[in-house]
Amino acid sequence: MKSDFPEGYRPSEDEPYMNAKQLEYFWQKLLLWRDHLEQESVKISDQIKEKSLREPDVVDQGALEADKALKLMIFNRYLRLIHKINGALQRIRNGTYGYCEETGKEIGIRRLESHPTAKLCLEAQKRHEQVERLTRARH
Repeated sequence: MKSDFPEGYRPSEDEPYMNAKQLEYFWQKLLLWRDHLEQESVKISDQIKEKSLREPDVVDQGALEADKALKLMIFNRYLRLIHKINGALQRIRNGTYGYCEETGKEIGIRRLESHPTAKLCLEAQKRHEQVERLTRARH
């Protein structure tokens, strides 16, 4: 998957969609993001373990539990993002990255720049969000 990858390269709408440079760019972007999230996850996990070893007094107990709950929420969010990143990396491997899973249309460079794990084009994403809102409103 290696290409002649110039430093400072940014994908452009003027070049062929999902060419080797673009795929390598998103591959590297996703790997860097995943590495960062994995490092942060380890830090959070260590902080939770460290604080759990202490025996706080009763006054500090609530603050400690709130802090732990927040850190667990962040940790779980990172795990979900890592899962999405792994899915995007798999789509690069199998040649489907950058194309909507629902319509087969191009997702677009600008959308992938802001949401590199996107699986749906903007129109399909909007439809899914509308269905989700309607479903929530009924319950």
